[in-house]
Amino acid sequence: MAAKNLVIAGEYEGKGIVILKNKATLVISMKFLKAEKIELNKNTVESYEVITDEHMKSAASGIARGIVGGALLGPVGLLAGGLSAKNKGIYTLAIQFKDGKQSLMEVDDKIYKNIVQNCF
Repeated sequence: MAAKNLVIAGEYEGKGIVILKNKATLVISMKFLKAEKIELNKNTVESYEVITDEHMKSAASGIARGIVGGALLGPVGLLAGGLSAKNKGIYTLAIQFKDGKQSLMEVDDKIYKNIVQNCF
């Protein structure tokens, strides 16, 4: 199951979380056609807390690595390749904004790492 990259409760519920084209700005997108957005950075976020983090093996990665391992090393390589699949993280975060608003969001690894960098 992939992360929703979405605010799931609290203020801004149902709004998407996206990284803008410059790859440095993370925002909660308020409207589809308008440029309204809430930036997630140290100027707007008071604090954040990881509520849960789930790590799953990527099925596609496991299959591909298993096939390659099996072709190279037989059954042992098949097992080793499958076990070496990449982990995918899904994080549930509680965000406290400086204006007193709060949001609960579900994000993937890429968004989570961006939040950590921008809010440090």
